[in-house]
Amino acid sequence: MPGTFEETLAELIRPEVEALGCGLWGLTAPTKGKKRIIRIYIECEDGATIDKCAEVSRQVGIMLEVEDIIPGAFTLEVSSPGLDRRFFSTEQMSDYVGKQVTAQTYEPLDGRRKFTGALKEAGDGKFTLDIDGEDVTLHWTDLKRVNLVYEF
Repeated sequence: MPGTFEETLAELIRPEVEALGCGLWGLTAPTKGKKRIIRIYIECEDGATIDKCAEVSRQVGIMLEVEDIIPGAFTLEVSSPGLDRRFFSTEQMSDYVGKQVTAQTYEPLDGRRKFTGALKEAGDGKFTLDIDGEDVTLHWTDLKRVNLVYEF
């Protein structure tokens, strides 16, 4: 059984998103004041178009109202993960080996909280970055957020 509210929500939303021909890349559900903002990131074979995002928003919105698992008011936002996509697991990162990644930790590690380097490997809840010729392994549980660095 999923643990966090976001994991539970993702498992509930995933079948709806997949039924519309897309994949659920990830979601965030922070509370802001008295309102929760549900952000869903989707990937579709033909791209996450505005129309596709609107369709997913309608369907998921209806489902969330019926299921009534979100206490109080909420706002639903649906978009693509974008060029600087946030990663939601190390498994998602394996397709991006060789690309630049930036990671931010909750607590400082060796005096720093931000790490940017080329992704060498990812999996089993950790990944390794090549930062200026030095391998740095980071554990998923220590990380606040991890993003792909878009390179022009």
